[in-house]
Amino acid sequence: MKKKITLVIGGCRSGKSSHALGLADAIPGNRKIFIATSVPTDPEMENRVTRHRQERGDLWTTVEEPLEIADTIDRLSNSSDVILVDCLTLWTSNLMFNNLEQPAIELSLQRLASSLDRSHCPVIVVSNEVGTGIVPENALARQFRDMAGFVNQQIAAVAHGVVWMVAGIPVKIKS
Repeated sequence: MKKKITLVIGGCRSGKSSHALGLADAIPGNRKIFIATSVPTDPEMENRVTRHRQERGDLWTTVEEPLEIADTIDRLSNSSDVILVDCLTLWTSNLMFNNLEQPAIELSLQRLASSLDRSHCPVIVVSNEVGTGIVPENALARQFRDMAGFVNQQIAAVAHGVVWMVAGIPVKIKS
């Protein structure tokens, strides 16, 4: 199968992860990799992680990687049928919480875009659209919103397809 990069983007609880999983499950083969960027810090987030693992089932290998997703894609794409990355928004916040400044985050983003281009298998990437709400009241929240928007733009630019999830409905905005 020809490699293909798909970005699935949308708001909170819009059905992004479920749709991305459906896309990935439709790809033939049993070498499916889920790259989890989440770092659970409370019981509610731990429950979400558990629920998502159950939704994926036994055919999926989960790799927990909060920061170095480019290296993980490079390492695993040659021996995988599909890779699903969930999600870029958490990855962005992980980079920021590791005290990386904008130039370092942009370098990590360039490395990710390059690894997607080099991938030997399809990669589906999930991200939140955080820029359609109110303007955050504090500088850190505004910086995060802006960086998440920048990350989404860069990955959408290299993706072959972009799906925007609205109320559980996939809307193709790039194909």
